[in-house]
Amino acid sequence: MSTYRDFAHRGSARATVLKTVGTRERRSHLSAPRVPTVGIDIGGTKVMAGVVDADGVILEKIRTETPDKSKSAKVVEDTIVELVLDLSDRHDVHAVGIGAAGWVDADRSTVLFAPHLAWRNEPLRDAISARLAVPVLVDNDANTAAWAEWRFGAGRGEDHLVMITLGTGIGGAILEDGQVKRGKYGVAGEFGHMQVVPGGHRCPCGNRGCWEQYSSGNALVREARELAAADSPVAYGLIERVGGHIPEITGPLITELAREGDAMCVELLQDIGQWLGVGIANLAAALDPSCFVIGGGVSAADDLLIGPARDAFKRQLTGRGYRPEARIAKAQLGPEAGMVGAADLARLVARRFRRANRRRLERHERYERYAQAIRSTTQGTP
Repeated sequence: MSTYRDFAHRGSARATVLKTVGTRERRSHLSAPRVPTVGIDIGGTKVMAGVVDADGVILEKIRTETPDKSKSAKVVEDTIVELVLDLSDRHDVHAVGIGAAGWVDADRSTVLFAPHLAWRNEPLRDAISARLAVPVLVDNDANTAAWAEWRFGAGRGEDHLVMITLGTGIGGAILEDGQVKRGKYGVAGEFGHMQVVPGGHRCPCGNRGCWEQYSSGNALVREARELAAADSPVAYGLIERVGGHIPEITGPLITELAREGDAMCVELLQDIGQWLGVGIANLAAALDPSCFVIGGGVSAADDLLIGPARDAFKRQLTGRGYRPEARIAKAQLGPEAGMVGAADLARLVARRFRRANRRRLERHERYERYAQAIRSTTQGTP
């Protein structure tokens, strides 16, 4: 990759990028070159970058804070380029995959909208590939996480998989027959904004009653803080833990207290889990997958969350008792899933770059042989 950096500084060897790989993903990932690639996971608070091999093993990982969303898009691009060049000093990198928390178009080139960053119709793929001179692929972060879980994690062997990521909100992705289903415009999988309670809690998206207002990290913290602010007796344990400073109540703290047996925190996670099960049952009615993989930070609560979700799913499933039930599994790859999936998807476009490089070298070698022949002929002429 140090060679690539030299090319980038000279403005030559611009990467060629395969625009359409979705229809060939299932067979291509098996024949993709087994070369190291970089995966980038961009969230609202951090940018994580890692070199990943063909087996999904992270060879090295670095991270930094996400530049403030009020800054220009170029500031975020600079951060991505710096991380990749840092990793390239120690690894031979052949392609870069970016998982972005936002809407990405169907060509995986433009970030249409990112709620936490200053990206609006941002041509991220071309901007980064021009600076790094290697192929770049951009996708939604839930899609990259789902791909990683299908390839290396809880979804291995599944032909129809739905990924649900529970964090600040709810993200999602659909895989069928080894292909990520992105929809006509690239924004499929925004499950968090399905309406489950007409006229319910207001959502930042502008609507009311969205699923993520009842089953997400934000919903969990909101309910806990409301009970604490009301000085509810059931919240005394939580109030005591934060010394009365209600803004210090966080999702990880609620999960920690629930594991210690705090009855209110257990109940809050049960509520979140039940709403999760309701949404999963709705998705099963629409998509009929064989497996739901639950990831994201809130999934760290394990069976405190997923147990109630399974129970609610069985109660709410259409045709229950007369149809096979999808498996509900916790994601295995943790917070690195998006990064690993982005790197693995980038491997699909690395082949195109390697072929282009090989043809360029072959042309150069033919030219050198021709030039040598001309020089020999000229030198031999009296």
